[in-house]
Amino acid sequence: MLSNRTRVLLVTALAPAIWGTTYAVTTSFLPPGRPLLAAVVRALPAGLLLVAVTRRLPTGAWWWRALVLGALNIGAFFALLFVAAYRLPGGVAATVGAIAPLLTAGLSAGLLGERLSPRTVIAGAAGVAGVSLLVLQADARLDFVGVAAALGGTVVMATGVVLSKRWASPAPLLATTGWQLVAGGALLLPVALFVEGMPPPSLTTGNLAGYAYLTIVGSALAYALWFRGLRELPATDVAFLGLLSPTVATTVGWLALGQSLSAAQMVGGLIVLGALAAAQKHTPSGTRIRRPRTHSRPNTSALAPRS
Repeated sequence: MLSNRTRVLLVTALAPAIWGTTYAVTTSFLPPGRPLLAAVVRALPAGLLLVAVTRRLPTGAWWWRALVLGALNIGAFFALLFVAAYRLPGGVAATVGAIAPLLTAGLSAGLLGERLSPRTVIAGAAGVAGVSLLVLQADARLDFVGVAAALGGTVVMATGVVLSKRWASPAPLLATTGWQLVAGGALLLPVALFVEGMPPPSLTTGNLAGYAYLTIVGSALAYALWFRGLRELPATDVAFLGLLSPTVATTVGWLALGQSLSAAQMVGGLIVLGALAAAQKHTPSGTRIRRPRTHSRPNTSALAPRS
């Protein structure tokens, strides 16, 4: 019988697994050369849908908090992600992104009181090594702007994860998710119009199907699962699950797109899975240390979930 924590972990892991299918969907169904349009379509319609379903708007401090979280988890993260994707081989960008669990662990230790254990550091380093073997090519080129964008995207994502955990929203999960998607999508929209211009005048059935998948499954569903995990699990545990994205992307490329899979990549995938298992292994009392009430900082601003 699975424990409640294990069930939450498995459900939360579906989010990065879904995000791992984004590359295959983008290359197979979406029009080329429009990554920012894809980002806007992933965020804004999904957010508006969730807001319409929940019929809840932010109140009080949540107007600016939703904007900050939406900018970090969606707007700034997607924009920097696509700059990195354009200027770097995918393997380099993914390897830089693999440091997110370590960044999240450090921020969580300072802002959330989560314990930064040697096992977490070792698991984080192993995760970076595993992703490198999985996706990094020997002839990968480096570009300063691209690396800076990839690192910036990783930093804003880790910050968004920690702040999403620190700020506990009183609203339903779907409403909070919708606010962030709307905020992030609204910030991305003018950037997409400036950089890429108006959307293509005609879209095929395949294009529409790809956009619908990214909107409904890749954002509305996946981010709701991700934020639910952040409400119930330590931020560092959730961040480690993000290592599943490049693993799933590589697996989908092998199974569905006919891409080859080398022995080094298989070893890298096993290392990533081992790092995930090590990071999630808790003692019965848990690895998170709660500070005594008499010495703890008031948790009045403890908020809601991630990107």
